[in-house]
Amino acid sequence: MEFTYSYLGSSGVRNRGEGTAMSFVPDARREPTFFRGRLRKNIAFREAISALHDVVISDLRYQPKDKTHYKEWLERQEMVDWAAVSGQRAEVERLVAPLQRELNEVNQRISEQMSAYWRAQSSLYTYMYERDRNVWFVLDPVITVPPAEVFFECFSQDESSYGRLGASYEVFKDIGEFACGTTNVDYSSELYDEFQKIRSYKETDFEVDPSGFEVRTEGEEAHKEVKIDLPDTWVRGFLQVNSAMAMPSVRFDLHPMDVHNFCFVLRRNKEKKGPRSMRYVLRPGEPVRVIFEPWGLEVVCPRSIFKGEEAHEIRVWGRRRIQILERLIPAARRFTVHLLGQGMPSFYVADLGDMSFTLGLSGWTKNDWSTAGNFDLMAPRAAVDNMTMRRVFHGLKETWFEAPDRLASRLGLDRSVVLGALGAYTQAGRAIYDINKNVYRVRELSREPLPMDRLRFANEREQEATALVDQGKVTVLRADRTPEAALRLSGRVREGREELLPSLLIDPDERIIEAECSCYWHRQNKLYKGPCSHILALRMGHSRRSGRRP
Repeated sequence: MEFTYSYLGSSGVRNRGEGTAMSFVPDARREPTFFRGRLRKNIAFREAISALHDVVISDLRYQPKDKTHYKEWLERQEMVDWAAVSGQRAEVERLVAPLQRELNEVNQRISEQMSAYWRAQSSLYTYMYERDRNVWFVLDPVITVPPAEVFFECFSQDESSYGRLGASYEVFKDIGEFACGTTNVDYSSELYDEFQKIRSYKETDFEVDPSGFEVRTEGEEAHKEVKIDLPDTWVRGFLQVNSAMAMPSVRFDLHPMDVHNFCFVLRRNKEKKGPRSMRYVLRPGEPVRVIFEPWGLEVVCPRSIFKGEEAHEIRVWGRRRIQILERLIPAARRFTVHLLGQGMPSFYVADLGDMSFTLGLSGWTKNDWSTAGNFDLMAPRAAVDNMTMRRVFHGLKETWFEAPDRLASRLGLDRSVVLGALGAYTQAGRAIYDINKNVYRVRELSREPLPMDRLRFANEREQEATALVDQGKVTVLRADRTPEAALRLSGRVREGREELLPSLLIDPDERIIEAECSCYWHRQNKLYKGPCSHILALRMGHSRRSGRRP
């Protein structure tokens, strides 16, 4: 999928003796979006924007070793006739001696040349990363300027980490003109070095440059065109992470020193075998305990008391990614952790006062967001007609952010209808769920509508579920409401000669929170990769039986 950006110049930070001017150049192809203000909290913003950079460059995928020279040596060894050599041992020893000396000299020269080669290759990769986006692509961060808060979003190179930095208008002073909207900003690696020069004794001006939208006269410098051909998985990951944010989770607060202790343990120890997990042990009214495996090291968090009503023991993997939060520890008041379940994604929200930093991590490092859980299949799926959906979106755009209950009350619509519409817009990249403030926000991920036929349904399970319902192979046996107003469904699905028994629990927000099925796929994956086609078919069958369009 190709993204085309048009920048009038490059973003930069100008450091002077009396202050610092920080200017981000927006995409001139999108609706005018700009903002001007002077930072009130320089140091906290510096650390937060630097942590966002750490997310952008994060790539913890396994890098295999180059075995080219070993394989070449192995091929040469296979060409040697060892039987003839053993029969003429004396002659061979006489011939081998000078050859061995020559070989040692050749190996030494090769080693010296390869050392220079590896240095040159490293320099080339660094150059490509910093200068040539067409060769080494990094998706420019998305910046949104709504009323009351400016926020950045980015994705890591390995597609397993998501970062969001939100800065309320209280972070700034002397706020000038601004225009609300979403745009991509030119974000080069040189900016990171300039960010480190921000100081508390200097005034720092923050600007999303409105001049990027001025009409340029003929003969002046043209816009800088940047075309990035990104895989569909990158964009699909953005959609999945926002669907996952709206899922039910186990929530608790951690003191900043507890996060420091986690990072300290990870830096002092290196695992050589599995399991490589952090096991959160949560007991009501007791301090949060975390056990690091395989070492069995336990970190007790006496400043962090779990206030939930039920006990939990949840493992998370890909734990070294939380070291991204290390820079935020001095500036953070607390960290709020959201755990979706065993081996499921997790979210860490750093409270920085008038700023917040959200780090979203997939189930484990190799399980990127695009294939991690297909959380859009578990999101609210209430039937909403196109006119009502447009009404909900325009209602949200009037305020730019709003809680679902308040939006439903203001528009005079049922809450499930509003959630269904917001869920669809979230999966279309036009809105996001703010896990920190529990509100939905308008955010247009791209200038043009995303091709949902390529992004929304990356698997065939939903198509299979639709076929099962259309063929009349789904029978709803039971549909009951729990005291908490959740809907519990159980049924029967015929697939070939096999009869399967799926069941699921849908909360009042139309989200699947529990599900079981007797099929092999569900026994192997549970809900780690989303619901199976039979669970989806049971949900669709109930919707159709109730007179609602699935």
